[in-house]
Amino acid sequence: MTLTQIVQGERSLAVIGGEATDANLRRYLHGIPGVDAVGLEQRAAGLGTRSIKTTSKAWALDRIIGLIDQTTLEGADTPGKVRSLVAKAVTPDPADPTCPSTAAVCVYGDMVPFAVEALGSARGDPEKGGVAVAAVATAFPSGRASLAVKLADTADAVAAGADEIDMVIDRGAFLAGRYGMVYDEIVAVKEACRRTDGTSAHLKVILETGELNTYDNVRRASWLGILAGGDFIKTSTGKVAPAATLPVTLLMLEVVRDWRRMTGERVGVKPAGGIRSSKDAIKYLVTVAETVGEEWLTPSLFRFGASSLTNDVLLQRQKLATGHYSGPDYVTID
Repeated sequence: MTLTQIVQGERSLAVIGGEATDANLRRYLHGIPGVDAVGLEQRAAGLGTRSIKTTSKAWALDRIIGLIDQTTLEGADTPGKVRSLVAKAVTPDPADPTCPSTAAVCVYGDMVPFAVEALGSARGDPEKGGVAVAAVATAFPSGRASLAVKLADTADAVAAGADEIDMVIDRGAFLAGRYGMVYDEIVAVKEACRRTDGTSAHLKVILETGELNTYDNVRRASWLGILAGGDFIKTSTGKVAPAATLPVTLLMLEVVRDWRRMTGERVGVKPAGGIRSSKDAIKYLVTVAETVGEEWLTPSLFRFGASSLTNDVLLQRQKLATGHYSGPDYVTID
């Protein structure tokens, strides 16, 4: 048994009162109070109406850029496209040196070497102004592969230089009530994130909330992902509709808040897919601040998974600076 598995086992014993078996996890997860859907959606709608003043908006726009995982996850991705993605992540607005870099670039595992090479000295901890390399793994986006394949997928990406791994849970197993299997896979993937020097790539656990059907399932999956050791819980792959929504993200933030109160540990949240405008992104910032506190508005605890959000934010920044909107050729086409 590895150190990671020992630590996760001890965590499960302490929180659920026993080993992480299907029976124990089912008893614990189904013992969590059900979600008041009407109350959740009303709360999210109320947070979405908060107004942002000009000076606060300028801060918010820069903060949004610094929290984005600039993403390309297409079958037609090429090394050249990844290099362009990296250039945009490092210098989103070449005409404005005050514009911050994005937190990370997110690519398929086989594109990681090209991202690492293109980043060069700009690669680093997003908390310190660097840009991280995130890789999707575990047979993304379906998750339909053997555990051995999923672990090899993860290990290959880490060996190639990925700083972060975005894994997908087995939604079929979760919906069938095989919670122990989902838990064990997350623990095993986290172990596969370990590097030879003893450090680990950060693990984001994608729930694919659009396939979980109910808010209760989203809450249970969020708890399961955290219990198994996820550093982040993430809404979606971006390949299934609906992807990120404000009510679902609020619900996941509430789980993170409750986990912090219970254990003192902080876990990140990443809404991904469908967030395209700065107006919508600001609603997420407000929701984070009001639910878990402004300390979560940092790359180590909150990210946006997006491919086109950066463009709208850049146009809004330029509008604040000049008083007018730039033409469509001001930003690159993603």
